[in-house]
Amino acid sequence: MSTPEKSPSTDAGNVREIRFLNIIAAVAILDFVLLIPLVWASSYWMDKHEVVSILGPIHGLFFVILVGLCAYGSVQRWWGWWFPLITVVTGGAIGSLIGDWIVRKKLKEGTANA
Repeated sequence: MSTPEKSPSTDAGNVREIRFLNIIAAVAILDFVLLIPLVWASSYWMDKHEVVSILGPIHGLFFVILVGLCAYGSVQRWWGWWFPLITVVTGGAIGSLIGDWIVRKKLKEGTANA
């Protein structure tokens, strides 16, 4: 009795997907870490406009990159359009990390079943 083997194309697809998820996670974590001093500097009792004027656009750039990466994965049909949508709705890092967790969980279940 032979055991079913996974096709090499499926393995290669999963590896590419996981690498891409690693990039998304790194950008999300960097964006979240940047958000902490940004919120602190923009708070009422600190009121550091010069810090906000530097960190704000950088945070915005990371947000756009994050949504773009999630959308690219959807275009590649690695996951659905719910991933970039949850990233936008939650404001960036939190949603993308939730989506990352969901996709990784599905990939692990898929490899365990195969």
